[in-house]
Amino acid sequence: MRTVDLGGLSVSAQGLGCMGRSEFYGAPDWDESISTIHRALDLGVTFLDTADVYGSGHNEVLVGRAIHDRRDQVQLATKFGIDRSSGERATWKIRGERAYVKQACESSLLRLGVDHIDLYYIHRPPQTAEVEETIGAMAELVEAGKVRYLGVSEFDSDLLRRAYAVHPIAAVQSEYSIFTRDPETTVLAAMQELGVGLVPFSPLGRGFLTNTVDRTAIGESDMRSRMPRFAGEAGEANQAIVDAVGSIAAARGVPAAQIAIAWVYAQQRRLGVAVAPIPGTKRVKWLEQNVGAVDLELTADELAILDPLSDQVVGPRY
Repeated sequence: MRTVDLGGLSVSAQGLGCMGRSEFYGAPDWDESISTIHRALDLGVTFLDTADVYGSGHNEVLVGRAIHDRRDQVQLATKFGIDRSSGERATWKIRGERAYVKQACESSLLRLGVDHIDLYYIHRPPQTAEVEETIGAMAELVEAGKVRYLGVSEFDSDLLRRAYAVHPIAAVQSEYSIFTRDPETTVLAAMQELGVGLVPFSPLGRGFLTNTVDRTAIGESDMRSRMPRFAGEAGEANQAIVDAVGSIAAARGVPAAQIAIAWVYAQQRRLGVAVAPIPGTKRVKWLEQNVGAVDLELTADELAILDPLSDQVVGPRY
């Protein structure tokens, strides 16, 4: 597995998003999740992504158990900020006060069973503090040796510049795929100026671009059942995008997922920033399939078909 440099942090070119192992995408399976993480490390996928909000801490515990005897192989990323203690999702807050940041980090270290975090993100722009206070507190964690590098998630250019003025930012994590290219217009300019890398989550359009998801069979425990792009007429319209990806995949004799991830890699030169996608999966077979995209190069003709597809997407992200 080749590596990518995110603001000085060397990570595997493909990471592994671990969220679905705890909630949001159907029932979790502890043993299968552990096995998938172990297989990822064996394949050189060593950039693992979690967050304190996933399963209300469950996911960090799971990841920590999976890597307890292989910590030196892993670039460990986690996130803080989404406070779900109020109960209903509509009332969750994005917190960033100095004391909260410090406590969140201590709690994550405890659940993960590690003495430091390689890449520590604020999960969304803070609502309870100015970004300077939040990043300042995160910088103190770096000074204390508890965190190595800082990241932000779903920031725009203005917020990224304000954050970077307090402390260097290694990466922006945002949704990015053939389905969703928002970072190109919201934050890319600042990333290019500052040399900040992009960590795309959901590079497979939350599984839609794999051409293996039956939209009519998605259960209520799966967050996609409430996502506009999967439902009704929008879902039917977006199937045309999936079909286009599938046609290229069939012609190449590879899974559609590999074409979708390879498209993300193909954007790196045009974007002018380092790119390390973190597709998420709970199963070894899909992990192994995703890894095959790392060395898959798309032709100019294939890109000419794929690039305009994002303009055809129907429905908002959430």
